[in-house]
Amino acid sequence: MRHTLSVLVENQPGVLARVAGLFSGRGFNISSLTVGETEDPTTSRMTIVVAGDDVILEQITKQLNKLVDVIKVYDYTAEAHLERELALIKVQAELKDRSEIIQLAEIFRAKIVDVSDRTYTLEITGTDDKVNAFIDLLRPFGIRELIRTGTVASARGMKGKSKKG
Repeated sequence: MRHTLSVLVENQPGVLARVAGLFSGRGFNISSLTVGETEDPTTSRMTIVVAGDDVILEQITKQLNKLVDVIKVYDYTAEAHLERELALIKVQAELKDRSEIIQLAEIFRAKIVDVSDRTYTLEITGTDDKVNAFIDLLRPFGIRELIRTGTVASARGMKGKSKKG
């Protein structure tokens, strides 16, 4: 099962290593990990996406909550939440293919952010499924470079706020 966790932490050196260590120590591969400062510069939010067994993930969540620098762990897996990812995709853009690439970008609401004589670089934001579908449609043109940010997530409504307490 795919799990999306949001971990609010103190913005301190070494926190990322300790959190990631809990997952690797249990044999979990982290599919996606993003970290960024919140509206409070003393805290950061980690969004961690993993595939794994519910029981083991529950143990990891409990151990995360025991870490000194962890303020709160939210498991968004079973609740309504928003997820987004950003990807930059540099694709081979032969003259004969350019209009088709532009049409795909329009359909997926992607932006062409760089143009060269041989390539287009496209930016897309959306769910993991949307980004994957767009990438799959661009593969036949020849992907030269692919950069993905990883998933960020937020609960709908008032859950998951960044304030302590």
